[in-house]
Amino acid sequence: MEFSVKSGTADKQRTGCVVAAVFEGRRLSAAAEQLDEASQGALTGILRRGDLDGRAGQVLLLHTLPNVPSERVLLVGCGKEKEFHEARYREAVARSMDALKHIGATEIAFFLSEAEVKGRDVAWKIRQAVEIIEASQYRFEQLKSKPKPSKRALKRVILAVPRRSDLANGEQAIREGQALAAGVRLARDLGNLPGNICTPEYLADQARDLGKHHHFKVSVLEEPDMKSLGMGALLSVSRGSRQPPKLIVLEYRGGAEDQAPIALVGKGLTFDAGGISIKPAANMDEMKYDMCGAASVLGAIKAAAELKLSLNIVGVIPSSENLPDGNANKPGDIVTSMSGQTVEVLNTDAEGRLILCDALTYTERFEPQAVVDIATLTGACVIALGGQASGLMSNNDQLARELLNAGKYAWDRAWQLPLWEEYQKQLDSNFADMANIGGREAGAIIGGSFLARFTKKFKWAHLDIAGTAWKTGKEKGATGRPVPLLVQFLIERASKYAAETSKETVPA
Repeated sequence: MEFSVKSGTADKQRTGCVVAAVFEGRRLSAAAEQLDEASQGALTGILRRGDLDGRAGQVLLLHTLPNVPSERVLLVGCGKEKEFHEARYREAVARSMDALKHIGATEIAFFLSEAEVKGRDVAWKIRQAVEIIEASQYRFEQLKSKPKPSKRALKRVILAVPRRSDLANGEQAIREGQALAAGVRLARDLGNLPGNICTPEYLADQARDLGKHHHFKVSVLEEPDMKSLGMGALLSVSRGSRQPPKLIVLEYRGGAEDQAPIALVGKGLTFDAGGISIKPAANMDEMKYDMCGAASVLGAIKAAAELKLSLNIVGVIPSSENLPDGNANKPGDIVTSMSGQTVEVLNTDAEGRLILCDALTYTERFEPQAVVDIATLTGACVIALGGQASGLMSNNDQLARELLNAGKYAWDRAWQLPLWEEYQKQLDSNFADMANIGGREAGAIIGGSFLARFTKKFKWAHLDIAGTAWKTGKEKGATGRPVPLLVQFLIERASKYAAETSKETVPA
């Protein structure tokens, strides 16, 4: 889709549809006032009749407004003008795209981006609009023999800015929004693919293709390589599957040669039946999404490469299936991780932490400045936070704050949970260094506490995305989260390094 920014008036747009805001109490936005004046009060008359009063969620589509060259005008209710905050803006953008979905306009002029949003600048509004508009066009129909026919697709969006001085920031926001949307789309596609297609080998192929396209190194460790490294925890999970495991390593080098990389470690369980501790049959089909951590790593690195971020990034993806088999992990088995620590497997369905712990140990060799692991780790996190926020745990307060703030800006929010030492007692084992579960209490925190034992040598954060990476029910499917959070984190780190480098090069 083509996006552009423009500084102009709504009443002069010769396009398929102009989208403008109306606030509660029939208060017209600046763009709506321009349309009303050009049409000699037609909008005011329509609103006075009660067709729309500006409450949030309302829409009104008008055709051939007098003296307005646009074929259509879409008025979007945005609630109280003084309370037009981030969530209300995003809701208005999404609601407008829902309303336009079936009209067949191939081009729109979007003036919601001119409206004031509390605490946010033009760049934020433009980027959010690009992401939401792109997401509204997403369809996963690759595996349908007869995809649903659709009307003419939206091809061009003109995003309005209040002043000409906003154009440069708006154009940069479009670049970021489109790169981010491409990363989200990749993550959604991978998450939506079934387990018989999206296998560990398939994930490895996607990583290779990504590296080839953007000219960075991708390595894939096979089972013999993992055996020689002593990855007993990861290999214990893959034993029950006929699909060989993979450890996928991506090395994007956009920064200086001596810059320590940011490491992203993504759980890549391409299907999780629970192993011997088998899951209930209901909704087990959705366990294809247990590789959404891996998908988000690929999506984030894709976006970073498209933005050509001046940053070194390493992606590490341990990938396997978790199935019941005569050779699979049994409850009570004890495995030795790459770190040398032993783990008593009390529940084979707590397998994500087993593949991640070896991947985290492997990541040490890159001497990273920070490590973020991303995993659909616990159902307990879904119970605690629902689908609104990802669970965040960290051994470094500054890194945690960076991720929380990145999530707030990207509107892909996380919520920090404690990693107090007292929780570690729940992982005590009579027979090994630790157990892989710790009872019903604080399940999400215990998952993070387990991983914390393998992260003593670097700054580390854990994102539990079990509730945010996937929607169940009528809207079943992958969301692409937390790609927006991760990309914003990477953008901010790259900006920080650029600022530090420029200070070093300025003569005293």
